[in-house]
Amino acid sequence: MKIEGCTALVTGGNRGIGQGFVEELLEAGAEKIYVAARTLADAEAAAAANPRLVGIELDVTKPDQVAAAAAQATDVDLLINNAGAFVNTTLLGAPDDGAMRQEIETNYLGPVAMIRAFAPILKANGGGAVVNVLSAGGIVAVPNMGGYSPSKFAMRAASDCLRAELAPQGTTVHALIVGSVDTRMAAHVTWQEKSSPRTIGKAGLTAVTHNIDEHDTDPHSVSVRAFLARDPATLKKAMAAALNRVAK
Repeated sequence: MKIEGCTALVTGGNRGIGQGFVEELLEAGAEKIYVAARTLADAEAAAAANPRLVGIELDVTKPDQVAAAAAQATDVDLLINNAGAFVNTTLLGAPDDGAMRQEIETNYLGPVAMIRAFAPILKANGGGAVVNVLSAGGIVAVPNMGGYSPSKFAMRAASDCLRAELAPQGTTVHALIVGSVDTRMAAHVTWQEKSSPRTIGKAGLTAVTHNIDEHDTDPHSVSVRAFLARDPATLKKAMAAALNRVAK
């Protein structure tokens, strides 16, 4: 799929990786970009930067807002599922299951709901593409990441399932494996170099234009993939050891 001339919708497009996608889409010549955020004020503030941007209120965990977005953005041919939640707690360390539910609803159920809502629109507009922003925590379990890591595993599997379902209508599905990025969500990460949000956006558009099903977007995700292929048992032990260091 060509990016130039496309109409895209980016969830969580007002900051972080979402903003990186918006900036890369503008540079690549996208005709129109819906910038989705949980509040209309945030969406419109982000969209004020360029006349090709349109602010749209969208919380992917709210079915009525997902339906409203699909009713408004009927010209979309590129859907970028970027909105995410990371509560930074462990599965047993959290006081209840609220954090886990938030992460699963935002990182798994929400993107699936978006794809279900926009699949007919993508079909009507010639097929198009879906980009799911995932995580290195979705290819190796990270105990520190509580419900986040399992939610990304789930969305990775869903990406494979949905790719098969959407192939007959000409819609491609691209899963991005993202490592360490300089965003608010990763503010607590101080022990490794972080890539820029635009680096992830550029990698995502590369996946679309070159029809790459699953794409490692940055040096950290590439290194995790290599470690996983080389010595998965040691990587699993390293993740467990990291949890123990935090616990102490």
